[in-house]
Amino acid sequence: MLDLRQIRYFVAVAEAGNVGRAAGQLHISQSPLSRQIIQLEEQLGVALFERTKQRVHLNAEGRAFLSEARALLANAARLEELGRNLASGATGSLAIGYVEGAVHSGLVADMLRDFRRARPDFHLQLRSRRTAAQFEDLRQRVLDLGFVYSPVPEGDPDLESMLVRREPLVLAVPEGDPLVDVADIQPAHLDGRAWITVVRQPGDTNRAQFLAACVESGFVPDIAYETNDPLTSLGLVSAGLGLATVQESLRSAARHGVIFRDLPWFKRSVSIHLAWRQNDRRAVIGDLRKAVGSRQ
Repeated sequence: MLDLRQIRYFVAVAEAGNVGRAAGQLHISQSPLSRQIIQLEEQLGVALFERTKQRVHLNAEGRAFLSEARALLANAARLEELGRNLASGATGSLAIGYVEGAVHSGLVADMLRDFRRARPDFHLQLRSRRTAAQFEDLRQRVLDLGFVYSPVPEGDPDLESMLVRREPLVLAVPEGDPLVDVADIQPAHLDGRAWITVVRQPGDTNRAQFLAACVESGFVPDIAYETNDPLTSLGLVSAGLGLATVQESLRSAARHGVIFRDLPWFKRSVSIHLAWRQNDRRAVIGDLRKAVGSRQ
């Protein structure tokens, strides 16, 4: 294995044409420099210089070696700079997971815009994942950060999280529905009405939680349709097929034919948390956590 220090010494002597002058440029004594050059030649098994009392001259082998030595030192400098950039977070790659609620709330778009301004050379991979899958991918180092619906369980030895957004749910009503003209919608107005809910995957608890919240508020919904995302639910609402609750930020995403009404007494909401590995001390992770947290 070649010693980069010896390579630097060789290039300095080759360019100076004099061991003493090269030693002065390197701020070392002449004798140690001469020994390092001799050791390099012995390791390579070839002489690189023709030596006289006054000067040293590169021979043919030395000239060929000089070109590659310069290239090696240039590559080493680039590698060193890359390491510093990786440590500071100026460049590199991150994989970030997200649930659809983080997209609807604008958290993902805001993060990408701010991050791109600060680190234009950084590569981000975005991966749509359910909350439980993100927790597992974070532990397996498949993901570096994750936008999830639930906080990391208390006492988790590997992961941490923080709440970054909480949105109330609003009622989506078909245009022309009698509820549009009700000034103050109460639970009795919703009892027995046809409803559309989101069930994201088998075993999802969203339906049960929604039903429990409705009963606690004083009405029982008739769940007529189940979809796998809130935008599809809004499409069914616009077709007049039922009512739905969606996170407030989806007001601007709804198609024609949907009217939104506030339900201040309905306590269910959508929460978005940012999760990460406890032992990930990279500057870029800390900066992203601060940037996302500042938008709460």
